Amino acid sequence: MPNKINIIPRKQKLIVYVFLAVVTLAVFWQVNRYDFVNIDDIIYITENNFVRSGITLDGFRWTFITTYAEFWHPLTWLSLMLDSQIYGLNAGGYHVTNLILHILSTLLLFWLFCRMTGAVWKSAFVAALFALHPLHVESVAWIAERKDVLSAFFWMLTLCLYVYYTEKPAIRRYLLVLFFFICALMSKSMVVTLPLILILLDYWPLGRFESKKDNLILWQLKEKIPFLILSAIFSIATIFAQQNPTAKNFSLGSRIANVPVSFVTYLEKTFWPHNLAVFYPFSDQLSLWQVLGTALLIIFISIAVIVMIKRLPYLFVGWLWYAITLLPVVGIIQVGRQAMADRYTYLPLIGIGIILAWGIPLLFTNEGTRRKILFPTAIAFLVVLAVLSWKQCGHWKNSVELFGHALQVTTNNYLAHNNLGRALVDEGKIEEAINHYNKAILIMPDHILIYNNRGSAYSKLSRYQLAVEDFNEAIRLKPDYADSYSNRGDAYTKLGQYQLAIKDYNKAINLKPYDADFYSRRGAVYLHQGNNKIGCWDAQKACELGNCAILEAAKSRGDCR
Repeated sequence: MPNKINIIPRKQKLIVYVFLAVVTLAVFWQVNRYDFVNIDDIIYITENNFVRSGITLDGFRWTFITTYAEFWHPLTWLSLMLDSQIYGLNAGGYHVTNLILHILSTLLLFWLFCRMTGAVWKSAFVAALFALHPLHVESVAWIAERKDVLSAFFWMLTLCLYVYYTEKPAIRRYLLVLFFFICALMSKSMVVTLPLILILLDYWPLGRFESKKDNLILWQLKEKIPFLILSAIFSIATIFAQQNPTAKNFSLGSRIANVPVSFVTYLEKTFWPHNLAVFYPFSDQLSLWQVLGTALLIIFISIAVIVMIKRLPYLFVGWLWYAITLLPVVGIIQVGRQAMADRYTYLPLIGIGIILAWGIPLLFTNEGTRRKILFPTAIAFLVVLAVLSWKQCGHWKNSVELFGHALQVTTNNYLAHNNLGRALVDEGKIEEAINHYNKAILIMPDHILIYNNRGSAYSKLSRYQLAVEDFNEAIRLKPDYADSYSNRGDAYTKLGQYQLAIKDYNKAINLKPYDADFYSRRGAVYLHQGNNKIGCWDAQKACELGNCAILEAAKSRGDCR
């Protein structure tokens, strides 16, 4: 990145803003034609009646009291509801919102480092790496990861306002910083590390430690305690919200062993972004040399940046930015069944960008050589990343493409087999889907959802007894899994065993009393038996919860008034 270009600084910045927006748009615009995918998009949008209803009073209230999908992120829900209000179930609109938030975060990131350091082209590189890296495709192209791009937008806004505050400290500016930090936390709790990033930026590049060295600890405590308290509250709330009924608990030893391996694997994929997938299966059989080797590498880099802290503070800040922002998702506290995830690098990768932008120029002592080599090299590097991101983005076109690609680049990926099976069922390829479910069960024989999904596939082929057997297995594995009771009730209904069906629907409703489909299905059985009083009550209840199909059909037949 050159130190001198014969363009006035204001025009340089304008060029960078336009370049970042246009190139990011060019790489990601294809997502406006893409569909929902059947991993979390169903939970977040297509089968979420609150979101599908758009902005409503009930929906607004729900966003602040629910931990549905194992998170408390009301602003994420509200943003999806707003999209639903505008776009309905047109997936392209949701994708475009994600893209807009990604572009805004990129521009704010450039402004942030440019304002703090005055280094236009180094700041531009950091922002471009954030905008165009293939590891970030998942956060942008996956609608359900709205929480990533929304929280990142508020993260950037908080940091930008913090810089304003440090330039002229005032309570009004301080409260504004605090407000947008709360907005970030209400979008995704992974941003709990932001107070520590503020402290890092105080050290470099803001240089506030020098002016406050006489009462450094007291000053930092006084200024950062409100942020740290909020982070602690949201961290505790997030831990309590993680109640995934289908998650398998891996041993603490396995999770600790996975930390350094995934930590270094993210670095590997930063510089060689290959075999990227929506899901990386967790391995509880990592070799000792992998664990020790990666741990020693982390220790070595950490010692090196600490030794050089006074001479090269940006290396220290960049490394700690990367390490600290990864901490909430390293997996010691388990969230899901993955070993790692591309989306977890969305904010941490900024730290690597800092190291590259300010560290690589040190390799060239001659300024003229630096200008001639670094700028074209940086452009070439970013072009390669843009092409790889464009290609990676194409894998998010639909569920069949997404999970088909995952199976090509990973091994023993039971989730990819399972979700590809669901996508194939939607396309009417039931036998092919069952084949993928069978493979998934061979890999992960105690996964509830796979049995549940295979049972549903058997039902579509009218193999109801096989379906019942699969639902029985899912219920054996998880006796309080409501969906399997409801699905088994459907199979019993088709077999004409109505009392068993009603018994299962009763169980499902007891477990999930606000699921409209359960009332609808039980109501249909009662109406079929001629028990219109109870059937109509169920149909009315289902309608109140958002599914009016049974009630309308019953009214048209004259069964219900």
